[in-house]
Amino acid sequence: MRIDAIILAAGSGTRFGTTPAKQFQLLAGLPILVRAAAAFRAHPRVRRVVLVGDAKAIERQCPSMSGLRVVGGGATRQASARAGLEALEDDPPEAVLIHDAARPLVPGWVIDGVCDALENGVDAAVPALPVTDTLKVAREGVVEGTVPRDGLYRVQTPQAFRYRAILEAHRACAGAACTDDAAVAEVAGLKVRLVPGAEENVKVTTREDLEHAETLVAARLRPRVGAGFDVHRFAAGRPLMLCGIHVPHPLGLAGHSDADVGIHALCDALYGALGEGDIGTAFPPSDPRWKDADSARFLRHAAERVAARGGCVLHADVTLICENPKIAPHVAAMRGRLAELMGLDLVSVSVKATTTEGLGFAGRGEGIAAQAVATVLLP
Repeated sequence: MRIDAIILAAGSGTRFGTTPAKQFQLLAGLPILVRAAAAFRAHPRVRRVVLVGDAKAIERQCPSMSGLRVVGGGATRQASARAGLEALEDDPPEAVLIHDAARPLVPGWVIDGVCDALENGVDAAVPALPVTDTLKVAREGVVEGTVPRDGLYRVQTPQAFRYRAILEAHRACAGAACTDDAAVAEVAGLKVRLVPGAEENVKVTTREDLEHAETLVAARLRPRVGAGFDVHRFAAGRPLMLCGIHVPHPLGLAGHSDADVGIHALCDALYGALGEGDIGTAFPPSDPRWKDADSARFLRHAAERVAARGGCVLHADVTLICENPKIAPHVAAMRGRLAELMGLDLVSVSVKATTTEGLGFAGRGEGIAAQAVATVLLP
């Protein structure tokens, strides 16, 4: 079954109370939206992922998401969901998963659960948990009665639907005040099946919710450290790219891509921490697609692989080894660029330089070497 996923990230997050919006708040080093989307990007049953939200804000706050299609949202959640559904019509899937960006910790087995339900013939499936707390009705702080909790459920996302059915339901319900897509399906007469939800599939609405999510992430992550080393010789006629920054210099570096030795070493450190080989494994130098490629693309990929594994980059440290050019004037820009590419705070990235006191190829001015260490947290 061809299944696409829509991640709703157009909300302003007013109840969260701070800027940026809650979907861009960092959760264990990664924006909430990045974590929410990573579960679907890595899932083998999901064909493609579409984001609904402010494209410029997503590009600015989540640079690692640059490869995903972004669709503008609407004034309400319902309008945003419809916008995402309409965007899929040029290449329609058989089924669609609609997920709130504010739920960053959805387990893969929950995604499997709603997909299984659709493949077993239901029109719609939503994950849910039975209500276990006693429910009271109150007015002005005074209890007026107790609500029976039998048959009551807390509904989560992703909510799964046969694509054509939910698209037509949204079109028919335009302007209605439905709080989720299952409600739209109910109005349209579709049968909605409940499947088991997960306690860890929390929705981040308040600062306290974010702290709870941080606790959940920390409990299932363990530190891993990777190291990287790379060398490129100087070459005429090429710009010198170091840690994502163009550094003025008479010579550039020789290589199949743009030969950014700092980024290459950092990529190897990240891939090493993941146990996924090195930069040559992900981007073979024999592949003409990477001829003169911007190495920023490689670093985004490495960071995305960490997110796809349910982890986060905790810290990155790059050391450039050369006699010239002088690196110190460019360190601030380099740190900023690397942090942007990995979706990290500036304090989580270090760039420094050293020389070999005139010894070896670097001391003779024949090229530049770089070494990097990356600390990641992985389940």
